[in-house]
Amino acid sequence: MTPEETIVTIKDSGLRGRGGGGFPTGLKWSFCAANESEQKYLICNADEGDPGAFMDRSVIEGNPHAVIEGMIINAYAIGASIGYVYIRAEYPLAVDRLHMALKQAGEKGFLGKNLFGTDFNFKIKVKLGAGAFVCGEETALIASIEGERGMPRAKPPFPANKGLWGKPTIINNVETLANVPQIINKGAEWFAAIGSEKSKGTKVIALTGKIRNTGLIEIPMGMPLKDIIFNIGGGIEGDKLFKAVQTGGPSGGVFPSSILISRLITRDLPQSAQ
Repeated sequence: MTPEETIVTIKDSGLRGRGGGGFPTGLKWSFCAANESEQKYLICNADEGDPGAFMDRSVIEGNPHAVIEGMIINAYAIGASIGYVYIRAEYPLAVDRLHMALKQAGEKGFLGKNLFGTDFNFKIKVKLGAGAFVCGEETALIASIEGERGMPRAKPPFPANKGLWGKPTIINNVETLANVPQIINKGAEWFAAIGSEKSKGTKVIALTGKIRNTGLIEIPMGMPLKDIIFNIGGGIEGDKLFKAVQTGGPSGGVFPSSILISRLITRDLPQSAQ
């Protein structure tokens, strides 16, 4: 599979960024791939700043190789030779397992020079974040890696054109990258068959609050809130009356019982709930 074919596959799958923006992943990759540069970068954003959010941490703790493999495929597609994982220092177990997985990947020949007998070179560095919430924003994250104060920058230019140290850069969320190997392995049609018409694939969410079943769950995109709360979550403790649900952390919305039939992902919610 050529880099161009890889990007087409990701486009056809309908994969969108899982970090909140929901931008089409394949389209983002194509912007960076189209820019000619002697150096390109790839960044995995593992800076989870929302209180109560621990999805990315759990993915890295449980299967760091999926994220690394996704980064390798991403780098191959856009022509990047250096990657960064920007991860919170408050995640010591995730950091340890990430370092271990990177060491294993290097020993197996999945990272380094002339990978798989080609001229493709790729290495991954780990950058520990200092805990600033704003560094979850991609341009602030770039500034932090560069050693500057983590403050957002004006856009355009967008990172795909001018990012880390002024070079074309792609920034993808942990969960976005973890989806990539499965799409390449099973095909775009397989992934596109999961979820809703507007939002393809699955989403990992943290289910917390006064419900019977809490924890991390993976659901098809577009699942109605009612099914998540009452079927997976087991309903309200003590069979009390449901009042509202908060989605997306402190910066998200609070939805009343009147829209329980609405779907979780923004593109499937009624206009009044967005």
